[in-house]
Amino acid sequence: MSFPQLDDEHRGEEILAVFDTAFGELLAADPAAFRVKFRKMAASAFAFYRGTACLFYHDLDEEKRGGPFLDERTSRVWIHGDLHAENFGTYMDANGRLIFNVNDFDEAYVGPFTWDLKRFAASIALIGYAKALSDEQISELVTIYAVAYRERIHALATGAKSDEVPPFTLDTAQGPLLDALRDARSLTRFGLLESMTEIRDFERRFAPGGGSVELDAATRYKVLAAFDGYLETLPDSSLARPDSYRVKDVVGRRGIGIGSAGLPSYNILLEGHSDALENDVVIYIKQAQTPAVSRHVTDQAIRDYFQHEGHRTVISQRALQAHADPWLGWTELDGAGQLVAEVSPYAVDLDWGDIDDAEEIAQVVADLGRATATMHSAADDQSGESLVPFSTERAIDAAIAADEEGFAPLLTDFAHSYGARARADHQTFVDLFRNGRIPGL
Repeated sequence: MSFPQLDDEHRGEEILAVFDTAFGELLAADPAAFRVKFRKMAASAFAFYRGTACLFYHDLDEEKRGGPFLDERTSRVWIHGDLHAENFGTYMDANGRLIFNVNDFDEAYVGPFTWDLKRFAASIALIGYAKALSDEQISELVTIYAVAYRERIHALATGAKSDEVPPFTLDTAQGPLLDALRDARSLTRFGLLESMTEIRDFERRFAPGGGSVELDAATRYKVLAAFDGYLETLPDSSLARPDSYRVKDVVGRRGIGIGSAGLPSYNILLEGHSDALENDVVIYIKQAQTPAVSRHVTDQAIRDYFQHEGHRTVISQRALQAHADPWLGWTELDGAGQLVAEVSPYAVDLDWGDIDDAEEIAQVVADLGRATATMHSAADDQSGESLVPFSTERAIDAAIAADEEGFAPLLTDFAHSYGARARADHQTFVDLFRNGRIPGL
């Protein structure tokens, strides 16, 4: 697939229009947050790509219900929505096991499975270009990803046992994935608490500064009321000790990630599973965003399935991620859906900065292909949700089987064409930003 080359001025206007739809209200409410976000995006083509899922799906809109490998079922798969090469990392699952897998489900929705694969493939093209890899090397990496995804989907569709397709753990991972898991294992809850809190009058409280914002009494009351609503959304199995829910402190937060500019966020300090101060837990409440994919998927049944964006994010993550964070839940605050989850002490993102050896890059890309396939296969008729009432791995397996030879080339062609577009768009965006052409900033 190739994209028409627009002149810089025309494409600049198109980018501004998409930004206005995606960011307009939030930007108007908090221009300073978006100046920070856009400066981060200006740093590189990959940073720009990370922050512009809205533009990516705008460009894919012509594929709404058609395209290779897409039919009635494979166009209706639970997808991550922002599957780029840096949205992978570690977490501790509900069984206390460190897992390396896909993370950050803010953009998750139901749509064509190929959209996840194309978003990932283009991100590999951008990373490969930044590492001065040749087009041939980039094609090889995308092919490796496609083959690994295809093999894992087929294994799952044909009944592979869990020990044949194990998750990435300290026992099974290798290379940079194992390095990330070992880094996560070296982290501690106490270390996280030391960085965010202090002991005052024999009790732990949030420390001032570091991005925390003291709340007035009215806001604190609203946040605590939202917290009460959140507790009702937790699975019965989440926590056995009632004191675990006891609130010790609440603060506002600023300075959160590139995708959350302008969204209100709060941290809550809880007692945890014992009276010991080193077992306290920090959870966050963050206003959930409208996923970029949802603007381009018109199925009303999907839209109506979710109470609000917080509910959508949590239901999607629980469907896509086996044994998700036991603190994961949702609530409402000021009429807006909120995502609630633990600020994990054990979260380590995959760091591409030191992954330069060609064989090592290939190994990582293959593992991420397997992780993607496992994620797609988790969210179906076995997930406990009725939105996708069929076996996704079987549907995807059948669709790819109909054109085995065309699967990898579809992704490699897309990776090169959209990678080139993203690099050009990044330069256009930087010129718009530095010349004061973005309204509201």
